Amino acid sequence: MNCIIIEDQPPAQRILKKYIADTGTLALKGTFSDALQAVEFLKTEKVDLIFLDIHLPKISGIDFLKSMPKPPHVILTTAFSDYALESYELNVVDYLLKPFSFQRFVKAISKVPSESGHPTKQVTRENDPRILKEIFIKSGYEHIKIAIDDILYIKSDADYTEIHIPGKKLLSQQSLNYWTEILIPSQFVRVHKSYIISSSKVEKIAGNRIHLCDQTIIPIGRAFRDGLLNRFVK
Repeated sequence: MNCIIIEDQPPAQRILKKYIADTGTLALKGTFSDALQAVEFLKTEKVDLIFLDIHLPKISGIDFLKSMPKPPHVILTTAFSDYALESYELNVVDYLLKPFSFQRFVKAISKVPSESGHPTKQVTRENDPRILKEIFIKSGYEHIKIAIDDILYIKSDADYTEIHIPGKKLLSQQSLNYWTEILIPSQFVRVHKSYIISSSKVEKIAGNRIHLCDQTIIPIGRAFRDGLLNRFVK
């Protein structure tokens, strides 16, 4: 599929470009910092899919979309969840809330109908080695890249989650349920209502506690204990 990016933030542009290149099924035809530039491009070029940021200079992504009589397929990208309902009323393919993982990106493009009218075949997260090698964590106005293999555990704390890697803790506005959805089950496991751990970082299980390789001790929730023992204790 031919696609374009309409996004005014260079870090977000770079992430989208990388994800598009990694899919192997998308051809990027242009990147634009505002919607008016894209309008001129679309007068002469046909695309199948637009990755459209909502908050843009000059004209918002929503207003741009409303102005198009027959828009191509659109996946909205934004750091704000306020427009989710309105976006679906505009019949967009999906709504990506920044920061999003490659797995979530693949899930979005899998919803784009092919020429036959059926959704594009989805790459599964278990059998594609490109998925979840790294992820970007939004911190202030920056997106910080971390390797998935470096994650020790993730802890829920009030309105945010803590991503713990060796010697460092990053804060994310994403919920623990979000991380449960995007992380590969063979690599990560929910062990408590407030904790997800990396399976490869487990050193031992003692009573109702898990000892990680960095000497962190994680409690095991009662509801998760049986599933955890079935996984680790053979």
